[in-house]
Amino acid sequence: MLGLHSDSGYLLYRLGLRSGQLFNAALQESGLRLRHYALLRYLATVEGALQRELSTRLGYDPSAIVGLVDDLERLGLVERRPAPGDRRSRVVVLVDAGRAFLRDTDRTSRRVTDDLLHPLTEDERAVLHGLLQRVAEPEAPGGA
Repeated sequence: MLGLHSDSGYLLYRLGLRSGQLFNAALQESGLRLRHYALLRYLATVEGALQRELSTRLGYDPSAIVGLVDDLERLGLVERRPAPGDRRSRVVVLVDAGRAFLRDTDRTSRRVTDDLLHPLTEDERAVLHGLLQRVAEPEAPGGA
């Protein structure tokens, strides 16, 4: 009989749990959690996003997105603004304080990743990252 560690899906699950625990512990002082950080990181790549886009792109329940955006807006890291061309819709936009928060947490993010991947060489980390990108976004050209 094969053990749990022979199942790649289970190993990815365990790695995700461990990564989340390490990241949440590192973010604890800021009062934010990994879900907040992921939302901020995504917003740093776009000029603003509808909440339903955030839900789809991040894989979070739409009701969770509302709470996360509320939290980040209260902290002054994001704003809801009228959507261009549709006054009834609002887009969530990363503001300067949110960008500063991300810059300030870059070192923390690298430390968590280093702690998590310490058994791997730099070359192995690069290979793993490429493979994870392909698996995480299989519909994207080249998996990226």
